[in-house]
Amino acid sequence: MIKKMPKLIRWTLSMLLMLLSVMTLYRFYFFFYYRGASRPFSGSSFLLGLRYDARFLAILGLGMLLMTSLPFLNPFRNKKMIQFWVVVLTLIVFVFLVFYGADFYYYDYLKQRLNASVLNYFSDAAISLGMVWETYPVIKIVIGLVLLLGLFYFWQKRQLMKIAYDEREGMSQKNRVIVWIIFIISLAGFTFGRLSQYPLRWSDAFAFSDDFKGHTALNPFQSFFSSMQFRSANFDIKKVRKGYAEMSDYLGVQNSDIQALNFEREFQFSDSGAIRPNVVLVICESFSAYKSSMFGNHLNPTPYFNQLCDGGVFFERCFSPAFGTARGVWAVITGIPDVQQPKTSSRNPGAVDQHSIFNDFNDYEKMYFLGGSTTWANIRGVLKNNISDLKIYEQEDFKSAQVDVWGISDKNLFLEANKILSHQTKPFFAIIQTADNHRPYTIPNEDLNEFKKIEYPSDTLKKYGFEDNGQFNAFRYADFNFKKFVEAAKKEKYFDNTIFVFVGDHGLRGNAGNLFPKSFTQQGILAEHVPLLFYAPILLSPQKIRRVCSQLDVMPSIATLARHPYKNTTLGLSLFNDKSRDKYAFIADPDLYSIG
Repeated sequence: MIKKMPKLIRWTLSMLLMLLSVMTLYRFYFFFYYRGASRPFSGSSFLLGLRYDARFLAILGLGMLLMTSLPFLNPFRNKKMIQFWVVVLTLIVFVFLVFYGADFYYYDYLKQRLNASVLNYFSDAAISLGMVWETYPVIKIVIGLVLLLGLFYFWQKRQLMKIAYDEREGMSQKNRVIVWIIFIISLAGFTFGRLSQYPLRWSDAFAFSDDFKGHTALNPFQSFFSSMQFRSANFDIKKVRKGYAEMSDYLGVQNSDIQALNFEREFQFSDSGAIRPNVVLVICESFSAYKSSMFGNHLNPTPYFNQLCDGGVFFERCFSPAFGTARGVWAVITGIPDVQQPKTSSRNPGAVDQHSIFNDFNDYEKMYFLGGSTTWANIRGVLKNNISDLKIYEQEDFKSAQVDVWGISDKNLFLEANKILSHQTKPFFAIIQTADNHRPYTIPNEDLNEFKKIEYPSDTLKKYGFEDNGQFNAFRYADFNFKKFVEAAKKEKYFDNTIFVFVGDHGLRGNAGNLFPKSFTQQGILAEHVPLLFYAPILLSPQKIRRVCSQLDVMPSIATLARHPYKNTTLGLSLFNDKSRDKYAFIADPDLYSIG
């Protein structure tokens, strides 16, 4: 029956079925590779995934039919077009393989299917490509891509030639018309995706009970092109005014004005200048709460930081407003959530002008330390544009050698920063941004005698939230570096009069098991849950606080502890002022496009 179908349908159908087979095999591989040890097979995810795949293939099929409706492009009417179509379809398969390869490693990196946020990394192409080169087997991937394209090229050429020169009798004219009508209606139906008023949408994948089922159902074309619509976003002034009374009351705005939409709050302290403590704020790369020792992780990867938390004011329920380093750094420095899509606010020239409480420390020496380059994500533009007299220390300012794409090691970053801070004669406010707890998970050879790697079986690692031993040891190495820094600082005069603040730039998605409520895993909250510690043994009494708080609260809290006058124009609140009020943390996930 199939061999009697119109040649154009046979050819199109063979192409679509071949791609559907590959997409289905990939979904099986994706599921079993990333599912974890205890997750059962999800038939509902695979059925929904088939609908997403069928949609993409139906669009491709309709495109092929539309082009070949022109007789001179039809390879069965004009056999000179056979080679043309072999080349065109090989290029399409090339794009197909690139999307699926990028999707696999994007999920490996961020636990998200490929989406429009990937375009952010092209803004820092050199660093992004360097990280990919140092983390993944790029040469093997390219060789595999070339081999697969070669196999497809020869298969497609053979297939087209076979169908084109098939001289067997076909169907009757009546049956041909019926088959064509059924085929085109079927493709149109698959393009719509469901028998309903509304088409199949990207968001349907997240109607399941947890994110992984949704990720299993999606394919990279659906997730990427669906998220493109969020590239531009604006605000609705009417909705701002509608919520202004509640917001101004929550934030404690002193001079509410619904027309001017005033959010400014001025803070003065009667004992300002009495202490003038130094401040060292450490923004910790990928410091995910559930992976750390403070929350009961049985692999105990951060024992030293856990010890610090016992001696400081530790907030157990702190959240980043969004996932991603650039977004986390933006939130800490500006006190404003980064909801820019798909690029980050730091890369948006229209958003770079921001007031920061950091800048209110006008009588302090202000410093920013990063082991790599602050050109990354245009962080230099944010810092220099908004903070007066800021001294930035980056890779070329340090004596230590570069260890990977992110610059010098965090250990050397901490030790060199400590040496600079030890020579300060005025009060200072320093921010140190770490990077080693990040792919490619480099641990310098110079530290391997003192820092001993530990390895666990894969099932043990996954049970406690780690992808592999590389990630686990990088997390341990971060703790090693915290210890090196604090122990070195304790030997310096500035230590006793310094408030050290440690906060994660973002968390990491995964499975927290029984360490947290299931919603933390199912709703992706682990991506924003980070430790927050204020550590100053001479100035602060130890305390563990379970109240919800946010990265947005870091700067106003520092200013309150330092008893330094400041103006707050942000969504952040001091965690050391009114401790009795209800507190909330705003989250806008840039990958799931959810708000909470």
